[in-house]
Amino acid sequence: MSTEHPFPDLTGAATGVGSLPGTDAREAAKTATGALEHLPFLPELPARGPGADMIGRGAGLLVELFAQTEPSGWRFADRPGRDTRRAHSWLGEDLDALEEFTQGYQGALKVQAVGPWTLAASIELKYGEKALADPGACRDVAGSLAEGLRRHLAEVRRRVPGAQVVLQLDEPSLPAVLAGRVKTASGFQRLRSVDRQVAEEALRELIRALDAPVVVHCCAPEVPIPLLRRAGVAGVSLDFSLLTDRADDDLGEAVEAGTAILAGVVPSTEEAVRQSSGMSDPAGSVQGVRTLWRRLGFAPELLGRRVLVTPTCGLAGASPAYARKALSLAARAAQSLVDNPE
Repeated sequence: MSTEHPFPDLTGAATGVGSLPGTDAREAAKTATGALEHLPFLPELPARGPGADMIGRGAGLLVELFAQTEPSGWRFADRPGRDTRRAHSWLGEDLDALEEFTQGYQGALKVQAVGPWTLAASIELKYGEKALADPGACRDVAGSLAEGLRRHLAEVRRRVPGAQVVLQLDEPSLPAVLAGRVKTASGFQRLRSVDRQVAEEALRELIRALDAPVVVHCCAPEVPIPLLRRAGVAGVSLDFSLLTDRADDDLGEAVEAGTAILAGVVPSTEEAVRQSSGMSDPAGSVQGVRTLWRRLGFAPELLGRRVLVTPTCGLAGASPAYARKALSLAARAAQSLVDNPE
């Protein structure tokens, strides 16, 4: 299924997944815009604490739904509290910094938000079970998130008028949601799987409600690429090291349909670098991408236009120096797909 809002036409582009280390919004914005010429992004800084983490930031975007931290994690509440105010404050700080470092910028710009299924799998209802256990609560979360994201995208465009905004929905829990692997709040059992058609329809309605191309990022195995395509995504972002040959057909059909592939190939921590051989050579880090492209039988000259390069996941666990290096390596690797597609 083609998407109403196609992915921007970029060549030799790299981007970050979303999170960066540290707590300094200006430093993070400087890194995310300085290292990435074609697709800079609005950074997330989870080290600041609850409300800056992926789930807390997502909860802060919800409209007329509020969440707070409890000893067990995030839980819905009757009214906005300290955690909601912190989430709003930090997001405002991040937008201020992004605005400062994108003066006069014209081009694609990526923002990230946690998707509806990962939110529902992560936040508890007031009585204590995960929202995922209640179909009505899942619908409420998706609807509230759609409205919050509409407002968020409008605010980003107001601050960066030259931006062609791309929205990335982070759905690391989606494969577990579909497979019935999400644990109950007690941790002793698992919640029943969500029907694939229900999951697809919720994503489709959310994507249709937004006036921007939507990429879904999932750094877990078994990314449901056909489901995401049918839901109308413009791109799929995944950890290339987790792909198996079984995904070849799904990836090939996605590329043929015009879906952008954001290939996570640059290790996201120094520890992962020590276990990897291709890091000193940016071109080497995308050798697996070239191999897959040949296997799928696509024209080499299309590679740098249809595949973007990213780290394997967020960079929150890296040192600031390595985070800058990883984004720079991604940018050089992306250019190598254009210069040396074979």
